[in-house]
Order: sequence, then C-alpha cells, then structure tokens
Amino acid sequence: MKTLDMRGQPCPIPVVKAKKTLAGQNENGVAVLVDNIVAVQNLEKMAKGTGCGFSYVEEEATGTPLYRVIIVKDAAADLSAYEPQEAAGVTVVTAAEKDGKGPVVLITADSMGRGEEELGRLLIKGFIFSLTQLNPPPEAVVFLNGGARLTTEGANTVPDLKTLEDKGTGIYTCGTCANYYKLTDRLAVGSVVDMMNIASRLGKASAVITI
Repeated sequence: MKTLDMRGQPCPIPVVKAKKTLAGQNENGVAVLVDNIVAVQNLEKMAKGTGCGFSYVEEEATGTPLYRVIIVKDAAADLSAYEPQEAAGVTVVTAAEKDGKGPVVLITADSMGRGEEELGRLLIKGFIFSLTQLNPPPEAVVFLNGGARLTTEGANTVPDLKTLEDKGTGIYTCGTCANYYKLTDRLAVGSVVDMMNIASRLGKASAVITI
C-alpha cells in the first residue's frame, strides 16, 4: 500500500491523487496523509461513492494537524489491520520525491495576505522561514514587483533566503522590478534575472506556489 503525502495540498488534489492510485492494477488500497479535516471528509465521500472501505486516524504532529486516511477497494476489509504509523511495505510517495525537486515559489509582494500591512510583513517573514524547513527545499524562489524588496540589504528575510540558497534553492529577483524600485545595487542574496528566465522556470516547475 502506498502512502501519499498530501499535506499542504488544496482540494481536490488529495482526492484526485488517491483515485489515480486506487486505479492502479497492483494497488488494493492507499493511505493519504492530510493536514485538515475537510480533506478527510472529501476523501470519505470519494471512498463511499466508489464502494471503498474508509477509515482515518489523527496522529500526533508538531505544530499542524496530521490525519492518516486509509482507503481500500474491498469495503468489507478489516481496516484495523493497517497500523497508523509507517509499516513494512508502506512507501511514502510525494510529488517532490517523484522528480527530486521542490516547488518553485513565486512571491509578488513584500507582505502576505490582505489587511494590516504590519501583520502581512510578519506573515511573509514566517512563510519564508517555513520554506527552509521543507524537504526537499524549493527548487527556486522568484521575487516580482514589491517582493523584490525582500532580497535586498536590511530585509529581515535575507538570512532565511541565504539558508535556502545554501540548500540549493535558486533565489531570483526580477530585473525590471529591481530597476523600477531602484534596488539593483542593494541586492543581498541571489541574482537578478529577466522575465524570460522567470517564465522558463515557472513553465518547467513540478509545482508553483504563488504568494
């Protein structure tokens, strides 16, 4: 039985991936890791709608919820036989592991979300730090428009971006944006690239996260 790590993936991606795995001739079931109860409920609807057996457990995790959903083709199967922790023969498969690359992250502003600007700057700082904890790390982080300010001298995001760079993540700032904001001489991490370079990276990415 394969385990699909779908934490952080918005619906319907966990459902689509689970259905695709169950369609495999050699797969009698699938375990799906998700981090929200809505995803659990959507997987349950899919399982019951296709006549599959379904169960889930909430596992211990640090900081964020973690649910392990078990779906098997045989609705009468004894689901208690499946341990909540990783067991022999269970392989965790993530999209990143399939191609050996993390996502490309596109950051288009120097704050995150709408509302209080100060809060938004705290959030973007926390988000970039969180990127340093991903395994594998992002393939690249690209900064556009106001996001270009985050790669310059004095930005509190620079230390975490340097950590990402040390892990092999490409840090790229839009040249047009840097010129517009007169930031070219203040770049503290990564390199300046043109829009063709950015478009090429986004087009080849295994996944793109846009902030």
